[in-house]
Amino acid sequence: MSVVSRFAPSPTGYLHVGGARTALYAWLVARAAGGKFVLRIEDTDRERSTQAAIDAIFEGMKWLGLDWDEEPVYQTQRFDRYAGFITQLLDEDKAYKCYCSAERLDAMREEQMAAGQKARYDGKCRHLTPEQHAEKEGQPFVIRFRNPQEGTVVFDDHVRGRIEIANSELDDLIIARTDGTPTYNFCVVIDDWDMGITHVVRGEDHINNTPRQINILRALNAPLPEYAHVAMILGDDGKKLSKRHGAVSVTEYRDNGYLPEAVLNYLVRLGWSHGDQEVFSRDEMIQLFKLSDINKAASAFNTEKLNWLNQHYMKTLPAEQVAAELAWHFEQLGVMTEDGPALVDVVKLQAERVKTLKEMAEISRYFYAPVTEFDPAAAKKHLRPVAKDVLQDIQQRLAAISDWSSDAIQGAIQATCEALSVGMGKVGMPLRVAVTGGGNSPALDATLALIPQATVVARIELARDFIKAREEQS
Repeated sequence: MSVVSRFAPSPTGYLHVGGARTALYAWLVARAAGGKFVLRIEDTDRERSTQAAIDAIFEGMKWLGLDWDEEPVYQTQRFDRYAGFITQLLDEDKAYKCYCSAERLDAMREEQMAAGQKARYDGKCRHLTPEQHAEKEGQPFVIRFRNPQEGTVVFDDHVRGRIEIANSELDDLIIARTDGTPTYNFCVVIDDWDMGITHVVRGEDHINNTPRQINILRALNAPLPEYAHVAMILGDDGKKLSKRHGAVSVTEYRDNGYLPEAVLNYLVRLGWSHGDQEVFSRDEMIQLFKLSDINKAASAFNTEKLNWLNQHYMKTLPAEQVAAELAWHFEQLGVMTEDGPALVDVVKLQAERVKTLKEMAEISRYFYAPVTEFDPAAAKKHLRPVAKDVLQDIQQRLAAISDWSSDAIQGAIQATCEALSVGMGKVGMPLRVAVTGGGNSPALDATLALIPQATVVARIELARDFIKAREEQS
């Protein structure tokens, strides 16, 4: 059997972390089996579905590299198909028209709940005669599926194991609304059948839908897919993951400076494991992933773990690959990187020092943008009158270098230390603040080597002017 899996989001918002993990698991099921992965946009909720949300889903999927194998399917383009099957079920007496008003249904539910019963449709219109239907001609109606009243629905879930639900627990599901539009549970059944879906991977909140969908599939004599219901993701406080825990949208993680490889690696481990291994390449995920290895228990999101993975990938992926992602973050800051060091060199220099690409871009501005002001704390501590002679001496030595390199820069710094009989910190810190604007940077010789010689000399001059101005004010 050729494996076909799907990801079927509703375009009512961004692609969130839970949806991305579901998409990843479904994608891995297909890729591991050499099968097909399809994307379906479940946009029947016309009031809440938006093109912006659809675009955000595509953007998030593409950024993660979760490619699909066919053109995306939109449910709103398939209403004629659904209508045909609804008519078939009516003709076969496997569905019926229900004329119950919203007021009656609300009152019925209130009575049931007051009596401690499960709220469910009582089947009032289930056995109407043709004459009774004729009497109600012209009245608004919905169409309900005639769910079996005897027996049980049994299915073996890849994650939860054997699940058995009595049909007596299920009421007659609405499959078409008063305006004729089909409902979610019905559209899903037809779509999965038409698309040849063999494996349905989705959140555990859909478990209650599964027996209803299985009964509709059986009524249509359609094959049943295999199911895997994945536990929810919790915040590190044990509550359902939400905005209060930080970013929950996939594109927010991109915006915050995470690499797609790190996010994918983190997501695959949110509920799945292979021994004690923590770091997985995409190929390793495909090779090792099995639905049966997914944990039944909910997983807790841990930002520190994600940060660790992100730094790992910043350090171990080819610098060219990381640099391509870093370029986007400089663009977001409005910093042009055409004139300055190669981004690859910045990645190599800074990857050990930061957790995210956004942070890397923010602390690396001085490689590309002018230093027009100094960090107040660093300037107060290191750009003092005592640093005037140090900066003048190192400025002259740096300006005289004919071969601008780390070794030559380090030699000039050492020469200033010896000439003025001061320690390395007395030279290095004022020089660092002068050239970078702050008190933190990678090794000074390597940092300065990436900045044009004339720029370094000019920035030292600016720092000297800063010290002079402060002296005049005091």
